[in-house]
Amino acid sequence: MKPIILIGGGGHCISCIDVIEQTGLYQIIGILDLPEKLGEKVLNYSIIGTDDELERFLPDCPNFLITVGQIKSSALRERLFQKVKKIGGNLPVIISPIAYVSKYAHIEEGTIVMHHSLINAGAIIGKGCIINNKALIEHEAVIGNFCHISTAAIVNGQANIGVSCFIGSNSVIANNTNVVANTIISAGSQVLKNIENPGIYIGLPLQKIK
Repeated sequence: MKPIILIGGGGHCISCIDVIEQTGLYQIIGILDLPEKLGEKVLNYSIIGTDDELERFLPDCPNFLITVGQIKSSALRERLFQKVKKIGGNLPVIISPIAYVSKYAHIEEGTIVMHHSLINAGAIIGKGCIINNKALIEHEAVIGNFCHISTAAIVNGQANIGVSCFIGSNSVIANNTNVVANTIISAGSQVLKNIENPGIYIGLPLQKIK
């Protein structure tokens, strides 16, 4: 198994650990988090350093996964991603063995595809994304970099999700719909027409609340 270090030791990290273990492809060396958390454990894995020490770990472990969660903003995930790239680290794609990814789909580096999610033919998933448990990305949908498609969310065929978006649990994006970058769609919402102004949206009918 290849060694990998996780960056971020919160709740999302717990879910990522389970996916990584199930793949059988990577051995988790440890987790990087805040200095005050050094020595603590997340499940069976120790917090061994901070993200300021990335270069120290690189010679023995070139592989990293950003395991910081994302709801309100992708800024921290993006910053950590760029830090790893700057030192020459590798950000592999992690795919749960109980997800389905079409051989005709394309997924870019640093993205995790979690349990029971489905990515259909022609879909394109950008860098550093979270495709969470039971999410459905339909044919030819495009997910921009640093998006979080949350649990059981549905992105229908030929929809286009801009960079740094959050699509909440059980929400539905209609086919051929565009969602502008930096948009948050709250859980259970339905997007039936294009969203052209970034902000926070909720409900059916969909309303912009911020």
